[in-house]
Amino acid sequence: MKNINYISIFSLFFMFLACDNGKKEQNIKQWKEEIAQTEKAFSTMAQDKGMNVAFLHFVADDGVLLRNNTLVKGKADIKEYMKNSNSKGLSWEPSFVEVSASGDLGYTYGNYIYKYQDSLGNEKSSKGIFHTVWKRQPDRTWKFVWD
Repeated sequence: MKNINYISIFSLFFMFLACDNGKKEQNIKQWKEEIAQTEKAFSTMAQDKGMNVAFLHFVADDGVLLRNNTLVKGKADIKEYMKNSNSKGLSWEPSFVEVSASGDLGYTYGNYIYKYQDSLGNEKSSKGIFHTVWKRQPDRTWKFVWD
């Protein structure tokens, strides 16, 4: 009789464990989609309202930009750095999204293109790869902490 009780207990334990793993996978899938949608909204805002508006909207208070081998740290310094960056020529799309098991950090990377006019009015473009680290905020939104 004792063996049956242990078997029942272990069976219930593994059933709960399996249910928990399914929930965890569902959460990770949802968080990845949230980050992907946030990244897309970020790019759309940069194209519609300009880079300065978009970067300030999506940066966390402790966010950091890496630009020209220099770190621009914190929202206040990023605001100052971006104040004249009103171009609407930057667009990008994530090709990869990952999120931590706890759902509080994630990252994306993909390709960007920056279109602009040179001093003679000629259309120019620059292509590259971006990498962004996202952090879930207390209000459950995602803001970048590294770009």
